[in-house]
Amino acid sequence: MFYPLKQGLHAITYGIIAISILWMPSGGFAAGPEGDTPSPCGELVVSLYSNPPSLNPAIQSGLATGLPGAQIFAGLIRFDNDWNPHPYLAKKWEISNDGLSVTLHLVKNAVFHDGKPITSEDVAFSIMTVKALHPFQSMMAPVDRVDTPDPHTAIIRLNKPHPAILLAMSPALLPILPKHVYQSVEKVKDHPANMHPVGSGPFKLEAFIPGKEIRLVKNNDFFLEGLPYLDRVTIRIVRNTLEEGLDMETGAIDVMVSFQDLNELNHLRSLDHLVVIKNGFKGIGPIYWLAFNLRNKPFSDVRVRKAIAYAIDRRFIVDTMFKGETPIETGPISSNSPFYSSDVNLYGQDFEKANRLLDEAGYTRDITGKRFSFRMTYIPEKAGNNRKVTEYLRELFLRNLGVEVIIEHPKDLGDWIGKVSNWDFDITMDDVFNWGDPVIGVHRTYLSSNIRKGVIWSNTQGYSNLGVDALLEQAGSEVDFQKRYALYKKFQRIITEELPVYPIFQPFFAIAYDRKLGGVDESIWGLMSPLDTVYWKKRKK
Repeated sequence: MFYPLKQGLHAITYGIIAISILWMPSGGFAAGPEGDTPSPCGELVVSLYSNPPSLNPAIQSGLATGLPGAQIFAGLIRFDNDWNPHPYLAKKWEISNDGLSVTLHLVKNAVFHDGKPITSEDVAFSIMTVKALHPFQSMMAPVDRVDTPDPHTAIIRLNKPHPAILLAMSPALLPILPKHVYQSVEKVKDHPANMHPVGSGPFKLEAFIPGKEIRLVKNNDFFLEGLPYLDRVTIRIVRNTLEEGLDMETGAIDVMVSFQDLNELNHLRSLDHLVVIKNGFKGIGPIYWLAFNLRNKPFSDVRVRKAIAYAIDRRFIVDTMFKGETPIETGPISSNSPFYSSDVNLYGQDFEKANRLLDEAGYTRDITGKRFSFRMTYIPEKAGNNRKVTEYLRELFLRNLGVEVIIEHPKDLGDWIGKVSNWDFDITMDDVFNWGDPVIGVHRTYLSSNIRKGVIWSNTQGYSNLGVDALLEQAGSEVDFQKRYALYKKFQRIITEELPVYPIFQPFFAIAYDRKLGGVDESIWGLMSPLDTVYWKKRKK
């Protein structure tokens, strides 16, 4: 049976199980805690900080793609805020005794936005597309094939048990694509439909104006009766946090997706007409870290990577920037995960040890006191904290290690993605998600087989350890929690010694929204889930 573990992760004890419709007859979640009656009307304006590089979550991960993608494309299974799975395009499913097959029974009334019916062929095509093209290579790696015995039955055949298979069917991870549009997996990556998608989700794309907004309209042929409630969703792409905060205050924006600016957070908390939920994305498990390009000197030498780690005071960063509201991270698995272990090298700040390691590595100071220089970049985000951390580290390294940092400022997210995915960096500040289960969001960073040039949030560091590959292979198919924990504990020790990345802190993801809205905080995926259950309790003026 499928059951929740502590701190929001799921495991499967393999046996024949059947999950049937868990929702209300209308297809939606229950009314709000105050007995609100959803009103089918109105527009929702959501802010998004980043221009989406693609609107197709099958080939691109991240919030910028996941938010619009989950509205345009339907998925097979969706999760509520307590980690419980609910039917979506799959009305029920069974997992075999040996864990090597998952049988999906599809709803029979679902159509794509162009009117074509959704069949098991589309499901098979979508799964194999994600397996081939998604940055999370391990997510669908156990899938051998998908059988389609009839138009409304798909049987996923696995070469090993997959403890995260149901989570991997969430809309933001596995959108169901129209095979008749894309034709073949090979054509998906560069297909124009990625920016003008045809999905089957609650909203249809009306217009995408890059850098400005994504306009979505109600799908009147949505297969869940009575949904969505809203007539329109406008995703406004913002660049200025002050303007965004003012728009939230005046009501020009109804929902703010996420932010890391503590001053902004506290200001919004003070406004009576807003609800602010901190860590509104339970399933993400984010970590901010420094990622090293192990192909380049001097970071090909682990002693240099360790010297960098010993120079940094993570507590200072967290306390100064976030007033202690967010925890330090110490390893490759989020401290929110039940697989997290603190039994690792914690790298307390020690300049003497850092300088000794650099001397041992052969990077001694010249007559000016300088050892070497390197380039550092950062993923741009609206609060600018990555840039602030990078500038702090520049001064720290020069003053205490004799190391010169040349900061390369990205023009935008696309610029940063282009450089890092093509390995044109020395160090980058990055935030990477665990995505609910390590097999989905952690393995991808460390597997040798996931070193894929041009693919962001893969193993862009170029880290390769066959022992780690074997550990992750074993952990990814182990269904006993204690055995799996022991494997991940060993993995965390190795990674914190070899240090392809140096974790610093856990960013918080908050959702701020108008108090007159209902159905907002319904999923572990936050706003990377369908907004079909969102409604206005009172008509927006």
